Amino acid sequence: MQILFFKNKQCYIILLALLLTLSLAGCGKEKFFSSLGFRASSPDTAEGLALKGLDYYSHGKYEKAKRSFETLLNQYPFSEYSLLAELKTADSNYYLKNFEEAFLQYKDFEERHPTNEAIPYVMYQMAMCYYNQIDTIDRDTSTAVNAIYSFSRMLRTFPNSPYTEEARARIIAARNFLANHEYYVASFYERTYAYEEAKARLEYLLRQYPDTNIAPQAEMLLYDLRQDNPPGRSLLGWLPKSLPDWEDFTPVD
Repeated sequence: MQILFFKNKQCYIILLALLLTLSLAGCGKEKFFSSLGFRASSPDTAEGLALKGLDYYSHGKYEKAKRSFETLLNQYPFSEYSLLAELKTADSNYYLKNFEEAFLQYKDFEERHPTNEAIPYVMYQMAMCYYNQIDTIDRDTSTAVNAIYSFSRMLRTFPNSPYTEEARARIIAARNFLANHEYYVASFYERTYAYEEAKARLEYLLRQYPDTNIAPQAEMLLYDLRQDNPPGRSLLGWLPKSLPDWEDFTPVD
């Protein structure tokens, strides 16, 4: 779990509370909040809604957390807790796998608060929204392209953020995915005797992704095609038993 920092002192406290409540029993939680200076707020106040949302969020009840944060934003749009609620609404949607909605909310947060300390995290999460939508290599690859662009944007803007190493690892994974997609298409052209199209795809793969895991295999196939010596396989022999799963390319967390 990432630690986010805000200029508002009470937001610091709320985020600290979020981390610590993961290990607190229900009966001790109220005492803990009280010791930090929180009042015994009504759940309908801005503070009460923030605490309730964080409690739901810390226990993985993201739908309920989202509703609490949305209620806070609707009823108290200028509250000192609204910044927190904006971000945690996006986070809740992210963990609910509502990636398109979460992306738009992270983007809105970045546009509204471009100098906030949470922006490196927000940019990383925007990239992750694309990354988590990457499918098998025979499908549309735009999400992988967008993920690479978004991770790269974060690295250019914040090269020393806590998310740098993860972003680099995921760029490598997405590049391997795109290279395998190109090889898959080239293989299709080869087995249907469209040799020029196959060579063009392989040449593109080696120009764009020379350092990927499939590049050596692509070089071998391209060499055979240039020698007018395509692999002697039947159509059935070229068909993969199963397509590589996206998980094959993802870094281990």
